[in-house]
Amino acid sequence: MMNEMNRDAANSPRVAMVLGSGGVRSIAALGIADVLTQAGLKPDVVVGCSSGALFGACIAKGWTGREGLEAATQLWSADLTQKKRWRAYFELIAPRLWGFGSDFALRDAALIRARVERAFGATQIEELPTALRVVATEASTGRSVVLTRGRVADAVRASMALPFMFPSVEFDGRRLVDGVISDPLPVSAARDARAIVTVGFRGSLPRRIDRASRLVAQITTTMINNLQEARVRALSDARMFHFELDIDRRTGLWETAAMPRIFDVGRRAAEEQLPAIRRVLDPAT
Repeated sequence: MMNEMNRDAANSPRVAMVLGSGGVRSIAALGIADVLTQAGLKPDVVVGCSSGALFGACIAKGWTGREGLEAATQLWSADLTQKKRWRAYFELIAPRLWGFGSDFALRDAALIRARVERAFGATQIEELPTALRVVATEASTGRSVVLTRGRVADAVRASMALPFMFPSVEFDGRRLVDGVISDPLPVSAARDARAIVTVGFRGSLPRRIDRASRLVAQITTTMINNLQEARVRALSDARMFHFELDIDRRTGLWETAAMPRIFDVGRRAAEEQLPAIRRVLDPAT
């Protein structure tokens, strides 16, 4: 029994990074990964959902912090959400006539698809230099799904397919949507690691409720924030290092110009945590 336990410990990932939702703020993870790698603590596995899946794929692909930052500024921008599907408004007004269905979306996902395809091409998850686990939600059941095989581009798009805003993505015979719906900070997908570095953010509530979309945003953001907090509390132990980053002002989900600043915030936070992470990995130090 003791030999089996030692063997399991030897085969488990040394360092895992878990990246949750957070829009542009998730770029901080690239700064954190950069510091860990330079300190000889390169993550063995990256887990990501929603925007965290996109930036996590950049890390798993092997890009340095600055390479990832440059790529991310080209991948993530507000124009991804600006291509409207005009037919959607007719589907809302006359659903039977215009064919409202489970794949309804207000926005066209063609631009997201093109950018993700350009970044990752036909690369398979299992071909990446660092193990990647992408978390999405199965639309028909609401269950969390961990993707460890298949095209990176498809997995990332599925994990970012926010219902109502973007259409679902077909992946291995299943219809998948944004991972944030079922697990906004999927720590459980990294519980086999010796040290777990988590990067997640509470969503910002609307400052005022003056239209229906902001009321919906208030409700859904509150639910996601509470779910994330519950996940962290349930799995928190001495192996987990949860980064609560001090971003010095309110930052929009698509504020690309803030990326370099947030990247540096992540770097500084990781440098502060390095001694504690080393102690978990090597208690004798």
